[in-house]
Amino acid sequence: MTFHRRELLAGALGAGVMAAAGAARAADAWPSRPIRIVVPYPPGGSSDIIARSISVPLSEALRQSVIVENKAGANGNLGADFVAKAPADGYTLLLCDVGALAISPSVYTRLPFDPSKDLRGVTMLAYSPHLLVVHPSVPASNLKELVALSKKSDLNFAVTATGSAPHLAGVALERASGARWQYVPYKGGVQAVQDTVAGQTQVLMNGMLATWPHVQSGKLKVLGVSKPTRMPLIGDVPTLAEQGVTGFESGTWQGVLVPRGTPEALVQRLNKELIAIIRSADVRSRLAGQGAEVVTMTPPEQDQFFDKERARWAKVVSAAQIKLD
Repeated sequence: MTFHRRELLAGALGAGVMAAAGAARAADAWPSRPIRIVVPYPPGGSSDIIARSISVPLSEALRQSVIVENKAGANGNLGADFVAKAPADGYTLLLCDVGALAISPSVYTRLPFDPSKDLRGVTMLAYSPHLLVVHPSVPASNLKELVALSKKSDLNFAVTATGSAPHLAGVALERASGARWQYVPYKGGVQAVQDTVAGQTQVLMNGMLATWPHVQSGKLKVLGVSKPTRMPLIGDVPTLAEQGVTGFESGTWQGVLVPRGTPEALVQRLNKELIAIIRSADVRSRLAGQGAEVVTMTPPEQDQFFDKERARWAKVVSAAQIKLD
């Protein structure tokens, strides 16, 4: 009996060693073909900008082609679902607003995937606070004046998509400040920005990375930044917290995720390479010049961040009674 148990134990240990060796060989061989970075939003948004900033250096680091592919639709859920159901082999990555992804389970009554179970974090890359901006014709130079104007004039608030992070940030700001506006949903941040620039909508909250160039050109007027402290790049722009909305913070958190089950060795390799790229002087300075701060995490830290964001925004969704099929 004892001998039999020893044989079983030896066999189990041998199988474990062989499995580990097989995983190591697979990791050593990876990548042997092009890698896709799926951006679940239209071109030109914050996630797309960052994906294209890292694709070339990642290709150089891995000595393999890295292709950025936009799969927009359903507030980012179409592309996220595609990655969640892709083979867990390290060849399909999701680069998106992790905060927005954490909102989806609360907003949508039915999702074809479970973000927390079907995806896992690799690393966060950058944080871009939301800017509260208006069309230049809007006669308001700060949040107080905008709130007062909203109570006597019809203001259309452009949102990148119903249930998106900018939408919920607008809802939270409206409730906290006493403002009143009508929400106009779009299919992405680029369209929301374009219509606000054109004057079709008057108010917008959107990631600074994609919005700041329009402020610089004078096509939009910035009233506040949704960050606890002022941004060095726009030190003269007060935070929304300074303007009476205590503790208010929102923004876009770009990060990379992979299908759950992706080998740990590949996740760690991607984490290492992506952090080195995003922290490089060239990429960091380029993003800083556009209003994004480099933020990196370990895979467990990103998963924990996701869980906290999901709990945080679930309260806002519940209070605003926002539900989509």
